[in-house]
Amino acid sequence: MKYAVTAATGRFGRVAVEQLVDLVGKDQVVAIVRDVAKGRELLPAGIEIRQGDYADQAGMTSALAGIDRLLFISSQPGGPVSRETQHLNVVAAAKEAGVSLVAYTSYPQADQAKAPLAHDHQVTEAAIKEAGLAHAFLRDNWYLENDASFLTAGKEGQAAIYWTTGKAAWAPEALYATAAAKVLVSDQPKEAYEFGGQPISYEELGDALKEALGKEVEVVKLSREAYEAALVKSGMDEAMATMIASFEEPHEAGDLDVASDDLATVLGHPLPTLVASIKELLAK
Repeated sequence: MKYAVTAATGRFGRVAVEQLVDLVGKDQVVAIVRDVAKGRELLPAGIEIRQGDYADQAGMTSALAGIDRLLFISSQPGGPVSRETQHLNVVAAAKEAGVSLVAYTSYPQADQAKAPLAHDHQVTEAAIKEAGLAHAFLRDNWYLENDASFLTAGKEGQAAIYWTTGKAAWAPEALYATAAAKVLVSDQPKEAYEFGGQPISYEELGDALKEALGKEVEVVKLSREAYEAALVKSGMDEAMATMIASFEEPHEAGDLDVASDDLATVLGHPLPTLVASIKELLAK
């Protein structure tokens, strides 16, 4: 059986590829990347590397030839080709190539989520279903790395700022990627997994940061307007500040306040404490 990972040179993709090699052997793993030279540099030696771009449906169809199971890692929004279009290209390519199962990195409770960030994932899940593809929706909650700036600010003695009162189920990205690989090779994957840690607020994340650092940290809740102004004052342009502030909209909408043991169950062990995860992240 051939297992493929799209966007394989990204942080998530590299971990997933490494895990798949451990699980099924390098001869059964195919990495699909935009830049083959970069793939050869970053990915394990001996695996097959194919060129494929989400913006090129025909090229992606060729890249998926002979693939049985696909880990489809969602792209980043904001590119020259919309994420919705990119994702629809991959779904169409997977169907045409005869992929037997698609594991897609989606959004928490995508079928009922409210924040704008959920839209592309909702469209993609619907397209996968409409294409008649067997699937496992990996509804990933918030990666701890998404808030590296919040954590690093505290480490450097600056105020760790945020604007939302909502909660998220933070966990390290590598845990999500490892679980994705395990789902891809499982005998009977579920249709959907709600992956994440224990939902907590930014205030509680700040408490965990203080414990991880062993020192007092100024954790400050601002209004959204004041948060954006603080980012601009730090040297960020207004458009970037607005975009960064929008990343807390899923928290505010309640989309990330999802309690589930799916991640620990698939991994086969309890999740590390948030304090331990923060320590590891800040040590890198």
